[in-house]
Amino acid sequence: MNEIGIRAKKVLHAVVSEYLATGDAVGSQTVAKRYALDISAATVRAVMGELEEEGFLRHPHTSAGRIPTDRGLRLYVDTLLRVRSLSSLEKDDIRGRLGPATETPDVMQRVARLLRELSHLAVVVQAPRPESDAVSHMEFVRLREGQLLAVIASSSGQIQNKLIHLDVPVTPGDLDRINNYLNSLVAGLTLDQMRARVLQEIEHEKERSISDPLLAQALGLAAAVVPGGGGTSEILLDGQANLVDETTDLNRARRVLRTLEEKDQIVRLLDRTLSAPGICVFIGAEANLADLTDISVVAASYGIEDRPLGTIGVIGPSRMDYSRVIPLVDFTADVITEILPRI
Repeated sequence: MNEIGIRAKKVLHAVVSEYLATGDAVGSQTVAKRYALDISAATVRAVMGELEEEGFLRHPHTSAGRIPTDRGLRLYVDTLLRVRSLSSLEKDDIRGRLGPATETPDVMQRVARLLRELSHLAVVVQAPRPESDAVSHMEFVRLREGQLLAVIASSSGQIQNKLIHLDVPVTPGDLDRINNYLNSLVAGLTLDQMRARVLQEIEHEKERSISDPLLAQALGLAAAVVPGGGGTSEILLDGQANLVDETTDLNRARRVLRTLEEKDQIVRLLDRTLSAPGICVFIGAEANLADLTDISVVAASYGIEDRPLGTIGVIGPSRMDYSRVIPLVDFTADVITEILPRI
């Protein structure tokens, strides 16, 4: 990206700010009158021409005014945007509306509803990804003779149960020893790490000259219940109608709804957010959502920094209020990170 001067940045900031507020093409007279740039309308017009040549602004149709390109919006968001902080009342409202909650699915539903109501845009919420969720507790509970219920609790509050049929009965004392051993082995590991650790221990057990039958039985039970690889997390979509309301073009409205319902594209976008630090803003074609080039996505991951669990995002027109949406998404992700370990 070419570097532009201070005056050009001020003009670009004024044009983008006016465009985001009104949705209309912005003329030099408007910039000169409404923004204290201390330069004439003629100078503003010349600078706008230079910005157009650089690819930051463009003429829509035959309008005399200009609107920002994706490149101009990118520069604005990266270097010129003044993101306003949420007030204490706004933060307390978000915390209150997201908690207290007793189950992770309830939190995710609340997040989707909250972001949709506060942003008036479409919302995507990715529930905790199974492969990234840490195991907090694993236990086998006796149901009846020859049957155990395996219970795996994750740090995000999710519970997985599986019924196991026993070939060899276990005494209550042996079951306590099995549970203690397995918890010492897998507690704190992600499900992917748990799977690898159990398989590794099974191989070590095979190589030992003297086998411990109880240990071997414990590993066999764990291998039978550990989730397989390639698990997918639930994706919640809400507020799609808000995007449709933004257009009178029926064909475009259909494309928007079809693209959002094809969740594979959304998942790929969210995965890009998981591997990136902080808040992510995808503008226009950067979001790679089919041919929806006038759509932007503001997304953030939640969970501890080195082990993100999932992603939340707001989807709207490129002409969204970034200064409002960015802190909203960012703070909500932080609150989810606080809430999930307490469930």
